[in-house]
Amino acid sequence: MSGPSEPVTAFLDHLRYERRLSVNTVNSYRRDLDKLVAFAGHQGVVDLKQMRFAQARAFPVYLHRLDLSGRSIQRALSAARQLFYFLLGENRVSRDRLFSEQLHASNPFVGVSAPRLERPLPRTLSADQARQLLEIDVSDSDLACRDRAILELFYSSGLRLSELAGLSLRDIDRADRLVRVTGKGSKDRVVPIGGKALDALDEWLNRRATLTAQREQAVFIRLGGQKNHKGRRLGRRSIQKRVGYWARKQGLGRSVHPHMLRHSFATHLLESSSDLRAVQELLGHADIKTTQVYTHLDFQHLAKVYDRAHPRARRRKMGG
Repeated sequence: MSGPSEPVTAFLDHLRYERRLSVNTVNSYRRDLDKLVAFAGHQGVVDLKQMRFAQARAFPVYLHRLDLSGRSIQRALSAARQLFYFLLGENRVSRDRLFSEQLHASNPFVGVSAPRLERPLPRTLSADQARQLLEIDVSDSDLACRDRAILELFYSSGLRLSELAGLSLRDIDRADRLVRVTGKGSKDRVVPIGGKALDALDEWLNRRATLTAQREQAVFIRLGGQKNHKGRRLGRRSIQKRVGYWARKQGLGRSVHPHMLRHSFATHLLESSSDLRAVQELLGHADIKTTQVYTHLDFQHLAKVYDRAHPRARRRKMGG
């Protein structure tokens, strides 16, 4: 079995000595393909020639996390495609691998593209930054308890701001770990709630019961402000402010808004699962093209993808 850089070396030799490209051009290919080799290691791919389409699709996400421009990502993807065309021509890659019928000649990078240059990539948190944001001490604060549940639910379930602000008690199925939301176009969807988010939500709902009138159905309520507003539904603007407050308090050193947590949910889930259709349904996107921006970077199936892939899907152990 060859190392991941061996096919790259053979391809660069081909460019230099057979196609007689300039040293600068070959070096440009080398820099782009070095990123591919690093990505292969990140994915646990020991032999580059065995890379699969699902893994290749995560390559632009990896490049985006390196803060590369859309143009640089496109160039690196082009270099990867040309590398595999070369390997196929040299019979270094098996042609009997199973890919989508739309793909040709077993090249895993065919059909993988960066977002169009005119559309900026969504900004996301890293998994470590998300963890840092969510490590909130709620021991003696109802406000912190509420806000942690808000942040966890944004990141756990990929909700839009309007969806989270509009949640009522009847929308939460604590037994089955599900939340029903009304998205764009008044379309309903059901999304799993991660284990850690459910822990945070359980704690908040237990406290909430003592903080508002029984007739109030909003999941997230005001805890301060004018007396006649206390205990009423928390508005979108207030939620935005609380997200920004916790980003500063937790030392993230960057501006964070609710939609960034939705972007982070999608990106982290897609990086782990490579299941674009599942992420599309979890986000409530009508068009798969809307979801594909995160790659340039039956319901039980969706739940299984979620439980396997999301970094906060498992509930903490009791008594530990």
